[in-house]
Amino acid sequence: MSTIYLITPPFTQLNTPYPATAYLKGFLNTKQISSFQSDLGIEVTLSIFSKSGLDKIFSACADSNDESWKNISENSKRIISLKNEYIESIDAVISFLQGHQPTLAYQIASRHFLPEASRFLQIDDLSWAFGNMGTTDKAKHIATLFLEDISDLIKECVDDKFGFSRYAEKLGRSANSFDEIYRSLAMPLSFTDQFLIDILSERIEKINPSIVALSVPFPGNLFSAFRCAQFIKKNYPSIKIMMGGGFANTELRSLKEPRVFEFFDFITLDDGEAPIENLIAFIEGKKTKEDLIRTYLLENGTVTYNNNPFLKDYKQANTGTPDYTDLFLDKYIQAIEIINPMHSLWSNGRWNKLTMAHGCYWGKCTFCDISLNYIQHYEPLTASMICDRMQEQIEKTGETGFHFVDEAAPPSLMRAVAIEIVKRKMIVSWWTNIRFEKAFSRDLCLLLKASGCIGVSGGLEVASDRLLELINKGITVEQVAKVNRNFTEAGIMVHAYLMYGFPTQTAQETIDSLEMVRQLFKAGVMKSAYWHQFAMTAHSPVGLDPEKFGVKKAKEVEISFADNDIEHIDESGTTHDLFSDGLKKSLFNYMQEIGLDEPLYKWFDMKVPKTIINKDHIINILSEEELLKQKPDTKVVFIGTKPSIEFITKSKKGNQWELAQLTFETRKNTITIKVDKEQGKWLHYLIPLLSVNNDRIMTLQEIKDNYNNAGLEDFELFWDNKPINQLYKAGLLQL
Repeated sequence: MSTIYLITPPFTQLNTPYPATAYLKGFLNTKQISSFQSDLGIEVTLSIFSKSGLDKIFSACADSNDESWKNISENSKRIISLKNEYIESIDAVISFLQGHQPTLAYQIASRHFLPEASRFLQIDDLSWAFGNMGTTDKAKHIATLFLEDISDLIKECVDDKFGFSRYAEKLGRSANSFDEIYRSLAMPLSFTDQFLIDILSERIEKINPSIVALSVPFPGNLFSAFRCAQFIKKNYPSIKIMMGGGFANTELRSLKEPRVFEFFDFITLDDGEAPIENLIAFIEGKKTKEDLIRTYLLENGTVTYNNNPFLKDYKQANTGTPDYTDLFLDKYIQAIEIINPMHSLWSNGRWNKLTMAHGCYWGKCTFCDISLNYIQHYEPLTASMICDRMQEQIEKTGETGFHFVDEAAPPSLMRAVAIEIVKRKMIVSWWTNIRFEKAFSRDLCLLLKASGCIGVSGGLEVASDRLLELINKGITVEQVAKVNRNFTEAGIMVHAYLMYGFPTQTAQETIDSLEMVRQLFKAGVMKSAYWHQFAMTAHSPVGLDPEKFGVKKAKEVEISFADNDIEHIDESGTTHDLFSDGLKKSLFNYMQEIGLDEPLYKWFDMKVPKTIINKDHIINILSEEELLKQKPDTKVVFIGTKPSIEFITKSKKGNQWELAQLTFETRKNTITIKVDKEQGKWLHYLIPLLSVNNDRIMTLQEIKDNYNNAGLEDFELFWDNKPINQLYKAGLLQL
């Protein structure tokens, strides 16, 4: 039986493993196929950012006696001059960021412990925030800046391809031709390459695999994947090497370049489970090449694509639970790059990665690669299976944090998962990607919060109703504002993906979009966001039919290697690049709650249109009273504690009547309501029937029928009145 070595090449994230190899290992476990996995990104990072690594960095840098010293920036000169301070403190800083020396936070936070270079200049502008941060988070932020200073030195003086979450990314972006990558692979190993190859060599000797599978999720992993394959081919020619992952899925669908197969034997597309299983059997001589699924290989000097149409992918229920065994889970680094709680989720925290549903349930956005299988094929899991997998990962990793990496998690499934989590009394923290759709009501957001949801990220894209319709996002700015309010009031942080430069977008619409974003931050219903410029991709509706959207391809290019980003011309004439710096600068400040009242033109170095959006537009939307329209099939669930009941007598002008007083104890306060005695007795009887722990959830119609069968009258008048309407605070949720 073959042993397959699953590798994530440098670099992805410092704080948690990228999940692709864990997904594959979980699947291979179900087939009793032996596997081992490595995240070489974290291993290389820890080797570089160590005493011995920094010794090598500073040895490779010029010093004041060298002729080249005059060509080095003042910032790098300062770091080199303080090299002993950097070398002496690096191991302690890494250990602290790994969570092993928590008391070091006090020294780091004092700002008398670590040397400081240019990255620390921003602290003067953000010093107001430190008072609002805990000592540990403040220290993590300072330690992160310390590492980024060293990274700046590496890029300037040692390896210009280096980056914490990417390596040689420029080589992997829009590489229609393989020429530049091929030339770079012929050059001697770089500083970073050498660390990578030293570790890879050690792993290969120890594991002795017959097959190596490299997962390449992003352009910033591509070159290091080729370096790994190059080394293995040269030194271990009997090992078969394959590549898969997000980069291949999106970029290599038109692959024709035979030189790629000097490094790789096979490249697979889309879901990896069935392709890798059949490839292993093919390599072992148990299947023929006609049995391969979505697999490129070289035959007689020509790139061929094999895809047996009679073989199907595995259902998500049969792919197994992602398995993080072999990975150095206690060695990941918890960094805080920006002082913003929502934004820091990407770099701070060890998150178990899971998926609620394969693909996208919406699948209509015109900028997205919705024609590709991994987005187009929508297949949800059951809430029960998702929670089973969560509990299995908790047992194996000891971690209770989860990041659901869905394209967009379906609200109905999120509801079911939240109910299952509450029912099982699981104590977890989780976050995911969503669409800002109206299904996220006040009560659903409260349920999600009760289940441990701490944050959501979703695409607002261009905050313009005209462009949102052109994007076919299925949302409006008004809807986004109200949904964001529901999340925020429930205590769930919100991050928005923002876009500028969509076809036909005008300068006026860009500024108005920024004004909408400013108002969302000002209203406190958006905590974090990120601007990216529109890129036309080959597999999106815009890329497939650009003329329909008012753009055209800049030129026809011959595709032999990567085919995704398409250079295009926006015939509306707006030069979108000019807005980039101003948009990003304003947003960086908004996330720190700075400059929210500044006029928009102050963020730009050029003249921009004056916004035509009313300055109170978002506040006015949020001020509108929203009537909760419940349908007969609305699900009603109670997630609080059972209330106590007592009966009190009221009298007025000689008349007496009895009321029922129900008291609900919550974690934060006590809620008391008074209703008619018989209605109160019925409500006290009903509450346990609505408990989240019951196997079946009642509908509003069933509750009404129960009410009427009890001989009570005017259900709507009772149910829609103030006493019941405030019980969402006690856990009575209508979903």
